[in-house]
Order: sequence, then structure tokens, then C-alpha cells
Amino acid sequence: MKKSFLALGAVVALVTVSCSKKDTLVSLPAPEVAIENVTALNDVAQEDTVVFKVKATGGSAFVWTVDGKDVTVKDSLFSFVSSDLGEHTIAVTALKNDKSNSAEASVTVHGKYKYGTFILNEGNMTTENGSLTFISPNGVVTDSVYFKVNGTELGNVAQDLFISNNKMYIISQNGKTNAVGNSFSNDGMLIVANAETLKKEAAYNDELTALKWPTHVAVLNAENVILRDNNGLYRFNSTAKTLTFIKGSKSAAKMTMAVSNNKIFAAAGTKVYVVEADKDTLTYALDMKATVSGVVRASDGNIWVSTTTAPAKISKINYRDYSLIKANEIAIGSLSAGFGATPGITAKGDTLYFSGAGTKIYRHVFSMGSTEFMGDAKTMVENANIVYNNIAVHPLTGEVYLNTIKAYGWDYLINNISVFNFNNAAPLRLNYQNYTNFPAGIFFTYNFK
Repeated sequence: MKKSFLALGAVVALVTVSCSKKDTLVSLPAPEVAIENVTALNDVAQEDTVVFKVKATGGSAFVWTVDGKDVTVKDSLFSFVSSDLGEHTIAVTALKNDKSNSAEASVTVHGKYKYGTFILNEGNMTTENGSLTFISPNGVVTDSVYFKVNGTELGNVAQDLFISNNKMYIISQNGKTNAVGNSFSNDGMLIVANAETLKKEAAYNDELTALKWPTHVAVLNAENVILRDNNGLYRFNSTAKTLTFIKGSKSAAKMTMAVSNNKIFAAAGTKVYVVEADKDTLTYALDMKATVSGVVRASDGNIWVSTTTAPAKISKINYRDYSLIKANEIAIGSLSAGFGATPGITAKGDTLYFSGAGTKIYRHVFSMGSTEFMGDAKTMVENANIVYNNIAVHPLTGEVYLNTIKAYGWDYLINNISVFNFNNAAPLRLNYQNYTNFPAGIFFTYNFK
């Protein structure tokens, strides 16, 4: 018998044996490989990090790719970060014994502003434009996010925003010229931005010169952008760039409008106006026979309405036929919206909060008809002297957000965004200091889904 030997090394793949002039090739196996998402996140925001780890046969070498393109990482861990929206494929190939095996995983990247909380700032009317503060789901605060994305600013005295069809609509009271006639450099009265990235998509100023101090916006579609000013409600077709006054809408209140089932509900004195798409007249005017201080969409699509005329009430209105489902009298606290432009009530499910535009916060459980005092922010937050626009409850966490300033004059720069969890013994969970500039409102992206 005649035998031939080969020296074995780390990369030897085959052993050749000759026996009776017959050669037998023994093939070593390809490496086993699997990929693990260490972070356990499959849907992340731009610039967030997802860590992947490869599990493979010992002694393997690795080649990582993202969407089919090689990356420089060669070890067993790979940190994926991207600003490109959409689904991405992360793959790793293990090499050993002149053979290879691959495994892959996918992760979806959404815009960094798709989920979270926005504080819209009016700005000081005489010296600056509006701005936008963002609080991420992880609690990270970033100021002036619109400017940081676009390099340009919102209009003077920003008042309201609305998110529809992945677009954010931001309305300002004065646009490019403030109330005393001074010109400002900004993007105009109505700005449309990508709701995930905040990149500006359109801006309107000259098309809206007929408006007198617009304050609020609600959107059914691109052809039905409803704007409120001191004269009433208008339908702006952003495609055709036409502005039409909605007949019968005079006296629409300076207050956030609610949208439910392709209808817009707007407070107007003792009434709630109903507006539908492509109509230039009101669909309905519901008489509440008491001063309306808030109109808010309920989680079931119906409408919460708060009224302040004695006795103060919180009512639930059927969005289909505008009938009264139920009304509860409120015996303690105040349902007033105050001087601001946001509703006197805020709701998560069956639970509503109100503070009468003050620091004393109350909770009302509608199904039980019970109201209780939850606490006074002034005793928990330093310099919480003036509530600037009303409280808002987070639709997922149930935490209550409150904006306060120390005083007017330059003391408006001393301010707080306070977050309360009233299930805790110590309700104040977070307090962000000095991020606002006359806050026009608190907006949770989840409310626009």
C-alpha cells in the first residue's frame, strides 16, 4: 500500500489519501452561521444604533454587508446606523475551510421625528420667529429642530400644527411680517414638512394674504386644509393654491380643532361647528347652550366637548349624528381654556384632565362620573408661575405634560416642560428646563394616527 501525506494547517480544506491508486477526497464542512439582533429592535429612528452579533463555527472569518454592499467591519459584532428611510438587509458571511455560509436580518428605519412629542413655540413676536422643540420617545430633548433640518425658520408667532398623510402642517399668525409691520426672514405663514424628517416640502404665504391672524389648522387632505382666522374658517386647497371662506363659520374660536372620521369639529362660542371635505358651507352647528372651552376627539371616534357655563360639563357627542351620548357635571376645578389657544380638556381613553389654564390639575373618569384633585404643579416645579397654554395627556403613557414660564418680559426664557405621572407617589417624573419660547401647544405624534 502506498500512502501520500499533506501537512495540515489552519486553512487546509482537503485531505488526500491514495490507496491502490484510488484517491478519496474528504471534504470538511462549511461553517455554521446565524445572526442575532442584540438590540432586539427591528424598527428604529434615523441615526439610532442596532447591534448585530454573528454566531458561527470557531475560526471563521466574517464579511458584513448592508443592502448588498460591503462594510469595513470584520469582527463578530456590527453596529448598524443609517439615515436612509426604509427596510435594510444586514447580512454576514462566515468563511472557513474555503467554504462559506451566510445569514441575514432586516431592520426598518423611520424618520427620527415620526414618533415623539413636539412643543410648538410662538417665539417673541417682536424679535424672533417660531420654533419647534422635540422630545424623543427616550426622553431626549432637541430644540429648534425645524431649523436644524432645513436651515430656515418657521413663521412669526407659530400657533398650531397638524399631521396628515405623513405631512406636518404648521401655521403661524404673522408669516413673514409681524403685527407691527416688521419683516422677518422665514418660510412663511403655512409650512408643509415631511412628518418623519421635517424636511420642508412646501410653503405658502402670498396665497394666504386674505387671512387675518390665522391661528389653527386641521387637515382632511391636500385639497381640504382648514384654516381658522379672526373671521372664521377657510378651506385651502394646497394643490390648486385657492382659499375659500366657509359660509356660516364666523365666530370660530381661537382653539384647536378636532378631526374624526373625515369631519372637522371646531368650537365657536356656545356652538360646535362641523366641516366636511369639499364643502364651502358648514355641515352642522351643534348648540351646546353653554360656552365651549374644548373640543377633542375621543379614542372611539366620538367627540369630547367641555363647557364652562354653570354648571360646567364634559359631554360626549356622537360624531355621526351629533347627538348627546352623555354629559357629566364638573363640581370642582375649572374647565376654562384661559387666554390660550388649546382646549380646556385633554383625554386618554375614558380619563380626562383639566387645570383651568392654571397649575392645579384635576382628573375626571367619565364612565364613573368622578373628579379628583391630582396636585398643584406650583408646589413641585420651580418657577411654574404662569401656565402657557393648556395641559396635554400622552395618549400612550397617560402622563400629563404642562408648559409654564416664570413671568413675562425676558423671564419667559425661564420655563419648564413638566411631565407628571399621577400613579406615582412623587408625581413629577421629568422636568425639562428652558427649552420653550412662549409655547403654543403640546403635540403627540401618536394622536394623529
